[in-house]
Amino acid sequence: MKAVEIREPGGPDVLELVERPNPQAGPGELLIAVRAAGVNRPDCLQRQGAYPPPPGAPNIPGLEVAGEVVALGEGVTTFGPGDQVCALLPGGGYAQFCTVDARNALMMPKGFSFSEAAGLPETFFTVWHNVFQRGGLRSGEVFLVHGGSSGIGTTAIQLAKAFGAKVIATAGSAEKCKACSDLGADLAINYRDDDFVTAVKDATQGKGADVILDMVGGDYVSRNYQAAAMDGRIVQIAFLHGPVAEADFSKLMMKRLTHTGSTLRPRTVEFKAAIAQELKQQVWPLLEARKVAPVMDTLFPLERASAAHSRMEEGQHIGKIILDVSV
Repeated sequence: MKAVEIREPGGPDVLELVERPNPQAGPGELLIAVRAAGVNRPDCLQRQGAYPPPPGAPNIPGLEVAGEVVALGEGVTTFGPGDQVCALLPGGGYAQFCTVDARNALMMPKGFSFSEAAGLPETFFTVWHNVFQRGGLRSGEVFLVHGGSSGIGTTAIQLAKAFGAKVIATAGSAEKCKACSDLGADLAINYRDDDFVTAVKDATQGKGADVILDMVGGDYVSRNYQAAAMDGRIVQIAFLHGPVAEADFSKLMMKRLTHTGSTLRPRTVEFKAAIAQELKQQVWPLLEARKVAPVMDTLFPLERASAAHSRMEEGQHIGKIILDVSV
């Protein structure tokens, strides 16, 4: 099969299209003929040498795919050959074939293309776990998401609105703010022009945000504490501004804040399977009704994975970057 390897840690040009032996489905696994694969920031970190795959995972990058089941491992009864699925992987998505534990796969939502379905697993699993399970977002609460035009951000805006929250998003340009508003954000703040702490307080009559999803870190840690409401929950999923911060932790006490965080990739198959079942029950109907859908930015052929990574790192994308693996 054709697959994309990381020749050595470095920039996007270290990604190489190579020939690899086809993987084989082990017990409990599916063998998927990949038609499309999502590109995510952890892929870029892996390419740079900063985010190695977990033990036992392929060293090929790629955390989400959509495609057709071509073989079943021993004991798999939930899928059959020819089923169109999307799946969350620990690695191996940038290839014509991949294997995945069947419990971490879902049938593609009806009416979705392979490229759309490939943009679902990483972002929807991440948002569901962090915003709704860890953050406990409830209907009627105020939700603040940073990086609102990213794949995670566009997903978080739509799901938070679908479940009855008031949504505030930050983004870095007028175009990105418009994209957030078009998705349903009640307020989109251009962080280059306005202080998000002041804007959030003004929009909530001084109350602040009940749940904050942050992928920035750095100086945003202290500012999130300022922007949070009493009993607010701040969920950390990345550190684009770095993992080290100086903050006034008295606000953590005085506001009774919860600051938590998580990484999804190293979690167990069983843990991810539980998320998959909640998504199937509560989110897949929204997708099939087109009340929620992935925002698509750019589609690159597999052999142009380096261009896809460049697009990701330039930071101008809105929504998902996808690799077409259909040829």
